[in-house]
This record gives sequence, C-alpha cells and structure tokens, in this order.
Amino acid sequence: MTRVKICGITRGPDAELAVELGAWALGMILWPGSPRACDPATAAGIARALRRRVEAVGVFVNQPLDEVALAAEQIGLTMLQLHGDEGPAYCAEAERRTGCRVIKAARVQGPGDLRALEAFHTEFHLLDSAARGLRGGSGEAWDWSVAGAHRSDRPVILSGGLQAANVAAGIAALAPYAVDVASGVEAEPGRKDPGAMREFFAAVAATREPVVAS
Repeated sequence: MTRVKICGITRGPDAELAVELGAWALGMILWPGSPRACDPATAAGIARALRRRVEAVGVFVNQPLDEVALAAEQIGLTMLQLHGDEGPAYCAEAERRTGCRVIKAARVQGPGDLRALEAFHTEFHLLDSAARGLRGGSGEAWDWSVAGAHRSDRPVILSGGLQAANVAAGIAALAPYAVDVASGVEAEPGRKDPGAMREFFAAVAATREPVVAS
C-alpha cells in the first residue's frame, strides 16, 4: 500500500485536510531558501495539533546539525528529510541526536545518483527530480526508467512532478513505499488546493483497489 506525504505545508488548515484525507506524513520546509518555507512556530503548532495522527517531517538543506537538532526538539518533529549534500555520517548523527527517523533525498539525473544512495543507511530514500537551482518543488518529473539502479534495501519515497494525472504511473513503475507531492496539489507555493489534494489522494487510492476476477 503506497502512502502519501504532502510536502510544503505552511498552514494549519492544509495540514488538517491532508490528515483527513489519509496522509502518512506532512513535510514542513525549515530551510529559508524555499518559497514554501514554514514558520517554525506554525510548524510546532501543526505538529502539536496532529501528534500521533501523522508523521511531522522537517525538511532541511545543508543546515548546521545543531540547528537541525534544536528545530527537531522545539517543533516536535518525528522525521527529518535531508535534501541537500549531507553525507552518510551527518545523516547518522542527525538520527542519533534527535531520535527522528531520517529520509535522505537524492536529486536524480542518472543511474549514478541512485547508486550513490547505497552509502546512506537512513530509514528512507527519497528520489526527486534535479531541476536546476531548486531543491524540490520544481514540478518536474524525472526519468523513472533509471530506477533499477537503486539497489539499496531502503524503502523508496517517489517525488518530483507528481500530480493526480501521473501518480498511478509512478506507483506502477517503482512500487514506492510512499509518494511525495508539493507543487502538484498547490494553488500557489505554500498554499494547497483542496480540490487538487482530493484528486491526488483518490488517484493513489485507486491503485490499491483489488482486481476482481471475472
């Protein structure tokens, strides 16, 4: 059963709707360079309100480990998504210091990017597109045909250009543990479109329906 992670959450109502629709995880971007950056106080309020109902994921990009650990504690994060150039040792120490499960993201341009993930023994690997100058949220898909180069036993989270129209194809191609969407369910950066969110969840749910023999 493929789960859904909604990323780029900046508002309580969007978070509540995502959980109502069955989200497994909510991504709150705590990197100031993103147009979807979430105010830490808002992130803490969301994590507190939805505790035990959903994974509260803090998304970071090349930030000092002390900063990540402090944010995890103050906000009440349950997972960290490291979306920069953090190495295996950094990821392991982030997990040790915070007690959070870690998602290591890779910007996929070719098979080599997937093979490089073998060095990361994090809880999950997130596979994203490699749009120039962006760290996620580009709305661009990547070439799923290279996915076979990912030989790690770490569960995969598929990201990059997903929307209701193509998420079923992505699930069929990779059979991921979860799919991750931000721009594909937005009215504008940081503000979700309720209709697009419902369509996305419905498209994922349709891939779980059992085939009935005739």
